[in-house]
Amino acid sequence: METTIEDLVQQAKDGKKVALESLVRRIQDRVYGLALRMLGYPADAEDAAQEILIKVVTRLDSFRQESAFTTWVYRVAANHLLTTRKRLAENQVLSFEDYECLLETEMTADWQESIPEAERGLIVQEIMLSCTHGMLLCLDRPHRITYILSQVFDISSKEGAAILDISPAAYRKRLSRARERIQTFMLRNCGLVNPDNRCHCERVAPQAVRANVIDPNNLLFAGHRSRAKGNVISLEYLQELDSLQRTAALFRNHPDYAAPEAFLESLKELVDSGQVRLFEGLH
Repeated sequence: METTIEDLVQQAKDGKKVALESLVRRIQDRVYGLALRMLGYPADAEDAAQEILIKVVTRLDSFRQESAFTTWVYRVAANHLLTTRKRLAENQVLSFEDYECLLETEMTADWQESIPEAERGLIVQEIMLSCTHGMLLCLDRPHRITYILSQVFDISSKEGAAILDISPAAYRKRLSRARERIQTFMLRNCGLVNPDNRCHCERVAPQAVRANVIDPNNLLFAGHRSRAKGNVISLEYLQELDSLQRTAALFRNHPDYAAPEAFLESLKELVDSGQVRLFEGLH
């Protein structure tokens, strides 16, 4: 029987390094996935996630089991991501209005013959994922993290409020505002949510490659290592949903991003180097 995360927490607090490593493996993908959606760029997300995990392992003795351990981890992560310096993608972020003007630019083109048919589906998926990541960055950090916790990680208002240290009513109000802004933008611009819109991933993908907006050899999202890939959503399926459900479906269809394979090793090396000090109970 698999050891529970609560057992791993207790074993780690009792000083077992093996348990601490197993604990980090259990949470690193969630932390990295949250950081990636908040910061919008894999390299920045890796740095931030490592910083968050260092905070988790160095403050583990402060976890008093007053909430679920994952709630506590999300709280540490949220505090870090809400206060960390702006990274590359955030410094380039557009407003919803600017983003809308960009999407109105004529992007129709034919596929280059050098791009194999088999790769075109991945490029189209990259367009969709890049676009939705960009939409998230149009929200300010408090609304962005609220939307991600609710719509992507399916966290309840009660738990989300505990993570962000606000009242459930304030959380729901913030979520409502974030949903409204995202949905309004997508209803006016996204062809997957509203087929009458001009912007469709399949239509803009060839020109995005020609304009070097997308590098087929370096797909940041569609080519990202994942525990589970998102499924290709058919227009027929989306049409069965109302507009709010369509918007949520697109964000929840993102791949289940996995932390880099060398993530844990890098963290262990940093700890072993003495650059960070673990809590007193570990030996």
